[in-house]
Amino acid sequence: MDFKVTNSLNEEVWFSFIKDQPSSNIFHTPEMFEVFRRAQGHNPQLFAALNDDGQLLALLTPVQVTLHDGILRRLMSRSIAYGGALYENDENGKVALAVLLRECSRKTKNVVLFTELRNLSDVGPIKDTLSDCGYVYEEHLNYLIDISNSPEQVMLNIGSRTRKNIRHGLRKGNVVIEQISQLSQLDDWYDLVKKSYVAARVPLADISLFQAAYEVLSPKGMARFYLARIGSAYVAATAELPYKDVIFGWYSGVDRTFASEYPGELLMWEILRWGAENGYKVYDFGGAGKPDERSGVRDFKAKFGGQLVSYGRNTKNHSPQLIILSKFGYKIYRKLLLGNSRMNKS
Repeated sequence: MDFKVTNSLNEEVWFSFIKDQPSSNIFHTPEMFEVFRRAQGHNPQLFAALNDDGQLLALLTPVQVTLHDGILRRLMSRSIAYGGALYENDENGKVALAVLLRECSRKTKNVVLFTELRNLSDVGPIKDTLSDCGYVYEEHLNYLIDISNSPEQVMLNIGSRTRKNIRHGLRKGNVVIEQISQLSQLDDWYDLVKKSYVAARVPLADISLFQAAYEVLSPKGMARFYLARIGSAYVAATAELPYKDVIFGWYSGVDRTFASEYPGELLMWEILRWGAENGYKVYDFGGAGKPDERSGVRDFKAKFGGQLVSYGRNTKNHSPQLIILSKFGYKIYRKLLLGNSRMNKS
């Protein structure tokens, strides 16, 4: 069968396709594509395969992300399909996906160092397809929380110590949780999240990404931004992406100075409670690191009683030699972040 590969789609066709695919997620939507299009340092792309009858069989929406412009741009650029690949679950769909993956590589191999598929569902059925196209699988953990029951049952599934801390915090009432209702509040939200990322020596996307998400997604109920405060001090922040029956945990940050008040746990509970009361079935923690690496973030997420899964990531390196140089440069970049963090504290 012959396939036509296109880099643009009629939105009606696009919406219809992702609606019918059980494994579709918010990162496959036209709305999320628009968010990335507006964000500094992000360049979303669309690859779609149609058969002779015009039926859409496979979709790929990678985003070219760069940390630095100029002569170092390629060393600091990668292509990430945040929601993985989407395809009709039959042989034609798999063949169409292979066509897309090869076309994507052909068009981006001289622009980015690698292309990464961040899978949000099981890729077992396309394991051979991905491998044949040069995509290497790597384990990557995640926690999925069942929120299809009542809030009371969701609470009971949380670890006993964390459950006790949440109930104690709710009784004290020191932590006040607010949903952002104005674009101007994103400045406080971003400052708090940025502190957490700098402390972890991990680069954070430009604020324009979150401004775009607020403007494009929030009016459609596809994004919710929260701040938790104690008095006038903001102590925890999170951005959630509800879509279909899943809430995806996108970005978060917490001020460890107030850890004894458990603002992160209380904020997490508010999200789970809201999801359970509003008909959502799953809370997706958005990743929990590699199995062989210790992770404080994974320890935090494990406390909420979710199911540990490993849908992993599939990566194709377009330039192994430059990858080595890029890793060295990234280590220096992280050290600079740490240096900036210490300067800000002094």
